Amino acid sequence: MMTAEAWITAGILAATFALLLSSRPPAHVIFLGALTAAITFGLAPVEDLLKGFSNQGVLTVAVLFMIAEGMYSTGAITMISDRIVGLPKSVLGAQFKILPPVAAGSAFFNNTPLVAMMIPVVRDLSRSTGLDSSKIYIPLSYASILGGASTLIGTSSNLIIAGLVLEQIARNDPGAPVLERITIFVPTIVGLPVAIAGIVFLFFIGTKLLPKHAIKEKEEIKRRLYRAEFLIKEDSYLAGKTLEKAGFSSPTGYSLNSVRRGKEEKHLIEPSFVLRPGDILTFFTNADGLPALWATIGLTPLNTLFPMQAERHRHRLVEVVISPRSSVVGRSIEDLPETEEPYEAAIVAISRSGEPLDLPLREVRIMAGDSAVLEVEDSFFYHNRNETEFIIVKRLRGYRVKRTDRAIAAIVITGAMVAAAALGLLTIFNAALLATFAMLATGCMSIRRATKSIEWNTVVVLGCAVGLEAAVTESGLADVLANLISSIGGSDPYVALTVVFVSCIIMTNVITNAAAAAFMFPIALSIAGDLGTSFMPFAVALMLGTSYSFLNPAGYQTNLMVFEPGGYAAKDYIKVGLPLTILVSLVVILLTPLIYEF
Repeated sequence: MMTAEAWITAGILAATFALLLSSRPPAHVIFLGALTAAITFGLAPVEDLLKGFSNQGVLTVAVLFMIAEGMYSTGAITMISDRIVGLPKSVLGAQFKILPPVAAGSAFFNNTPLVAMMIPVVRDLSRSTGLDSSKIYIPLSYASILGGASTLIGTSSNLIIAGLVLEQIARNDPGAPVLERITIFVPTIVGLPVAIAGIVFLFFIGTKLLPKHAIKEKEEIKRRLYRAEFLIKEDSYLAGKTLEKAGFSSPTGYSLNSVRRGKEEKHLIEPSFVLRPGDILTFFTNADGLPALWATIGLTPLNTLFPMQAERHRHRLVEVVISPRSSVVGRSIEDLPETEEPYEAAIVAISRSGEPLDLPLREVRIMAGDSAVLEVEDSFFYHNRNETEFIIVKRLRGYRVKRTDRAIAAIVITGAMVAAAALGLLTIFNAALLATFAMLATGCMSIRRATKSIEWNTVVVLGCAVGLEAAVTESGLADVLANLISSIGGSDPYVALTVVFVSCIIMTNVITNAAAAAFMFPIALSIAGDLGTSFMPFAVALMLGTSYSFLNPAGYQTNLMVFEPGGYAAKDYIKVGLPLTILVSLVVILLTPLIYEF
């Protein structure tokens, strides 16, 4: 018999699920409303309902956002990806070079920014090699999910389950099943074989199930000419040289249009013209010719990243189209550095209708549809992942980051964090805190960048979801649902494990993985207690089951991120995701009881 509190809790959860399916309002608002309702109805003590915001798993997620920022800000991730990807000659070759490293990276970093960074890499790869990017984007997302599920720190749902286990151990409830602390590689023993099987499936079967899109090379992009301006500084070695000796009299890929000296502007310039400090050189160039100018020693871009703290060697050049929704529309380029840049990018060259503009760069008023070349930091690709400000055309090749700056420091610090947690020297939370401090101390990131990197809406969702777990437990709803599942499986723990795992798979494709983890945890705990078994196999099933969201483009962030770039329909996720889900389910259900005994 369900109590009134259990019915109210069930009603709140049903309303939460329905609102999440509708995608309106935002998830963090939905969960805040659900938690507020639970507090209002007194479904559990207030301190238990708010425990999510002190849960180690939730706090670890917040800290790991900062670790990821340190890796991206220093260019460490980009440095690694540039060396790995190269220019493969086939889709299978591209997948071999991209999917395993992405899966491995997702095991230790939040996969959302990792996929965000790889989207323009795949886009550029498609344009430069003619490979069909629709054969790569969904496998990219799925590989990140498979890799993320294989370690404790790879996904937020794993951390939440580990945090809830720690709380149960501290509570020392005599009726609870046998509980052990979940360390960083507990999910790996099952998750790694699953990831390997899943990626092999994507290589040889999943690719054939994906749509084939013709490569549409935008010829108008090739013909666009940009206006770019560079300054000869006092200490420039070009000062005092003629245009001929400087190499500007017969350039390749760009043309010198004019030299502005004071108020005078010269257009017809002889090769013997001598450059002086303060001269402003205006070039007309296509996008591919700009990196050569950018890399020319002695030339300083007139419009560079004034508001940014990092050095130029850490920056990238990217060709974009100004989105109609961009906050820069209607503003002049000169005004942009005086206000907060939306994604920390400076416009260094601009084109309108494929032609360079006659106005000096800083006087240009930006219009929607203008093409521009931006100077950006690596984090730009993550922050602009939804392309609300700038529609990315491609990253420009030829301008390379010549120094790794603090990338090596970031890699060493992150490696030390993983090693300390893996060896059991520190909890993952303690190790992540120390790693964050080390990154701040070594200049891998600033305090401002660290705090901005935390996705607070995600933290709110996680905190509220964990808090609602208390309502599910205290109201008695967990016991009711556990008894229902036990009645299906009887006293057979294998059947119970299968039902729990399948329930997690269904739930995580409907709502967020964190919510699925928080809601299923007390049910699985109650089942293990009733059966008198160890909780560890159920914990592993929970971690993996709540991570594998392959059926719904809106079921996981990375699935949604590749939806538009890949030109997919929702049915494409089902065509590939359904057989992949069946495959990983079989592997998990077979391996988990063999490795972690009941």
